[in-house]
Amino acid sequence: MATISSIEWTESTWNPVTGCTKISEGCRNCYAARMAKRLHAMGNPRYTNEFNVTLHHDLIDLPLTWKTPRRIFVNSMSDLFHKDVPFDFVKAIFQTMEKAKWHTFQILTKRSDRLLELSQDLPWPSNVWQGVSVEDSRVLHRIDDLRQVPAKVRFLSVEPLIGPIDHMNLHSIHWVIVGGESGPGARPMAPEWVQSIRDQCINNGVAFFFKQWGGVQKHRTGRELNGRTWDEYPITNEEVGV
Repeated sequence: MATISSIEWTESTWNPVTGCTKISEGCRNCYAARMAKRLHAMGNPRYTNEFNVTLHHDLIDLPLTWKTPRRIFVNSMSDLFHKDVPFDFVKAIFQTMEKAKWHTFQILTKRSDRLLELSQDLPWPSNVWQGVSVEDSRVLHRIDDLRQVPAKVRFLSVEPLIGPIDHMNLHSIHWVIVGGESGPGARPMAPEWVQSIRDQCINNGVAFFFKQWGGVQKHRTGRELNGRTWDEYPITNEEVGV
């Protein structure tokens, strides 16, 4: 599975794994689960198992065939560090990313404990950016786990932001993305929650990207914060320090 992506902070998606299970409040209205159900109903062969974890071995080397450099979101329809994804499969994904050095790969997980456990046995080339999802203050431990991972770029996806996070430790974090929940059942996001995180990023010299306000019809709410868009990215791989 590889597509040009409409996700604001990436360019393409690569899904050698599909399917996941819910582990925290940020998963309640999972867009990937909704999409998998729809694709299953349409007869898409990649979603025969609907949203059960499924490995697609034939897609492991796919980015090597893309010659134009791009930012690639790895497993937008799953979590690479899910317990049902064997270590050898995870390692094969990392080996592909290491070979495809002309691309930038962006990985997100909510399973920071397994990420930390496996990280010492994985290659971490500078074109692999590792992130964790942080939806509210109850899961701040994910940032502490991420901080110990030897990725050159470490980032946070604070989406869906469902509560205030006023005191994040952003030491050794290079990028923060914030977004509100969208789609059916979307929970509201208060402007002051977003402003607080933006200010924490500014005060700590961390790149800040505001993705969306969200809502049931996110196109109506847009993505401006205080009259402007925030599309910052971390500095280039060659310049980033750990």
